[in-house]
Amino acid sequence: MFKALFRDRFLVLLFFLALCIKLFSLNEAWVEQMYTFGIYPVVSGGLRWFLGWVPFSVGDLLYLLAILWLLRKVGKLVVLLRRKQVKEYLSWRHLRKYLKIALLVYLIFSLFWGLNYFRKGIPTQLSLVVEPYTVQDLFTVTLLLQQRLNRCAENVDSLQRLRYNDNHFLFQQGILAYRQIQQQYPFLAYRHPSIKPSLFTPVGQFVGFTGYYNPFTAEAQLKTDIPVFIKPFVVTHEIAHQLAYAKENEASFVAFLTCKQSSDNNLRYSAYFELYRDALFECVLTPNKEMTTTIRQNVHPRVRYDAYELQRYLLRNQNFIEPLMTGVYDRYLKLNNQPKGKATYNEVVAYLIAYMKKYGPEAI
Repeated sequence: MFKALFRDRFLVLLFFLALCIKLFSLNEAWVEQMYTFGIYPVVSGGLRWFLGWVPFSVGDLLYLLAILWLLRKVGKLVVLLRRKQVKEYLSWRHLRKYLKIALLVYLIFSLFWGLNYFRKGIPTQLSLVVEPYTVQDLFTVTLLLQQRLNRCAENVDSLQRLRYNDNHFLFQQGILAYRQIQQQYPFLAYRHPSIKPSLFTPVGQFVGFTGYYNPFTAEAQLKTDIPVFIKPFVVTHEIAHQLAYAKENEASFVAFLTCKQSSDNNLRYSAYFELYRDALFECVLTPNKEMTTTIRQNVHPRVRYDAYELQRYLLRNQNFIEPLMTGVYDRYLKLNNQPKGKATYNEVVAYLIAYMKKYGPEAI
């Protein structure tokens, strides 16, 4: 059995290359220097240049083809099971074939983007000391976020922000925000934009996404039916993925820095709204319920209304499939150097606190 596998030279080569990539990923400094700032910009920039002009998501079409292929294979397996001919389907020839496909997908994923999960990342670039924080630190940063959010809420024009339902305008504002932030942080320069509406928006509620990055085509996708006030943050979050910030907490932190520096009040509001929700969620988990209640009572009516609208949106989209897909995504994150899975999104609070301690409360 195993001799047959090892006689396949191409399969052995793929195993060897996969092992080399895994060993390479164990050294963060190598990944940061040779991949994130070496190979990746060439691959990602090339893909965005090549596919960015296409008005629809090429990556979504590839995903659709892959899903149809998997459904066809599963259907064929079911038919063979009924005919009691499954042994023919599960031959060593088929096993080698599927092992090759799986290894090729892993290699392409890793070389096109996946190795960024193992880089040093934004804490090293900003010299942040990210460590466990105290309850006092948490409430301090939450109050600061609330103050900034309330200030932005005062200047929100309900009619004006409807423009952000125009995808072209929304994407351009996200691109402009990164042009502004690169003046302060050159490593956030964003070239060859490739941001597109998701073709899966009509069925997105079954997966539970607001946006995602396709590592095989370097396209950023937005679920276009989400509430307008969170769209700017989602777009800047997905652009952060394109800029090699693979971990969800890092992408959220980069999106926050980008929106915070923007001259567009709607971008600032969107970022403060999202991170305030993350911080408030962490506050709820602390024993100090009285302080959490006090913070909630002092939020601007605009924020309270938007939070209600977001909750309504989430409730409308509840279904029995989404928790299953969320579980799969949680496992995916854990396999890619994010041991807390989906809870990694909330770890952005630790980055905020580290940033506050280094640059002062006024930096939030």
